[in-house]
Amino acid sequence: MKYRMESDSIGTKQVPAEAYYGVQSLRGHENFQITGQHLRTEFICSLAEIKKACAICNYRVGELDKEKMEAICAACDEILAGRLHDQFICDPIQGGAGTTANMNANEVIANRAIEILGGQKGDYSLVHPNDHVNRAQSTNDVIPTAAKITTVKLLQKAIEQVGRLCDALHAKEIEFHSVIKMGRTQMQDAVPIRLGAEFGAYHRAVSRDYRRMSRVIKEMYAINLGGTAIGTALNANPAYVEALAPTLSEICGLPLVKADDLIDGTQNLDSFANVSSVLKTCAISCSKMANDFRLMSSGPRCGFEEINLPAMQNGSSIMPGKVNPVIPEVMSQAAFCVIGNDTTITMAAEAGQLELNFAEPVLYHKLFESIVALTGAVQTFTDNCVVGITANPERCRELVEGSVGVITAICPKVGYKESADIAKTALKTGQNVRDVLKNAQLFSEEEVEKILDPETMV
Repeated sequence: MKYRMESDSIGTKQVPAEAYYGVQSLRGHENFQITGQHLRTEFICSLAEIKKACAICNYRVGELDKEKMEAICAACDEILAGRLHDQFICDPIQGGAGTTANMNANEVIANRAIEILGGQKGDYSLVHPNDHVNRAQSTNDVIPTAAKITTVKLLQKAIEQVGRLCDALHAKEIEFHSVIKMGRTQMQDAVPIRLGAEFGAYHRAVSRDYRRMSRVIKEMYAINLGGTAIGTALNANPAYVEALAPTLSEICGLPLVKADDLIDGTQNLDSFANVSSVLKTCAISCSKMANDFRLMSSGPRCGFEEINLPAMQNGSSIMPGKVNPVIPEVMSQAAFCVIGNDTTITMAAEAGQLELNFAEPVLYHKLFESIVALTGAVQTFTDNCVVGITANPERCRELVEGSVGVITAICPKVGYKESADIAKTALKTGQNVRDVLKNAQLFSEEEVEKILDPETMV
């Protein structure tokens, strides 16, 4: 392999001659081999959008000549088109609050811009990673802004899938309205309930999640780009700072605005923690629902058997014909991932000192992971489980008729103690409550049938 020599404030180092990354990216790659992963495609593209916007704004205020601006923009456009992503070699988790990621973008863009201008990679006299690509910027305003843009891009997909789940649950609420089943509390028989009403409750919980996600995404629109090192906009032309948000908005198609307080926008990560909290709440709702589906479909012969889940794949390598509730299972596992990530994000958001938070990289890495995991899980949960659920009305009716929970309807007429005695007799003799009541002759047969009519109880 051929190499070129590059130097930074640490010293001189060999860099592969054909690499678009440079010495600072390479040092970061060697220092931070943490997860074995690379930056997300969406994050790389967000960095390219930011660098393009900054180059345009620097040119407009006379801080960058037209030739360099156009070369930088052309390099950014190539990245946005999917090229050069393999040159982003840094790990998502890194020290320096994301300096390696920022310099990785600066070096790749600079070296491609150099080529566009007819030079050789590493000839930073033509386009310099710091002086030109990173002009009037800092890791501390670039990385949080890239994280917000990436969060919005990913969260839009999550909101779409959660909305589809809402629609699917509402459809089942209507479809199952006439199916009456036994309600349960503490896993014990309670009183009858419509299966449609249960799905209505799921629908309302997920609808709240949808509304929360639709609100919290708006917190991502306020960016601190232009604040440079600590939010004071040191080394940045005031006109450049004001032009950044509208220029970047036009490039990425999002309604971005400059943060009211760039210092606040640089040092505080509470808006990201809020996004994670909303994701966690949605994950909890979906996992609870998945648990219910597994219980109601348990069997198929020796369990509740109240609903049927779509059969998606073999459930065992040794037990023929066994089909497991794999989609609810994966929904819960994704939820565990989101819930665990929220703890990491909480700790990272709290970990900052004074004007900057060093733990931004792990926060963003886990936040992106949470959004992607929840999006994928909700999509398969909707498409491969919820829309295909069917009910077993006869089995539901059988369990209602055989339950002692229906005795609750008698309480207002004979009192709690008398009702409890009837329930105990039913359990002891194996009779259903309806027969015990008829034998006790406390009511006429017509009254018993009316009182214990499931339609009346629900």
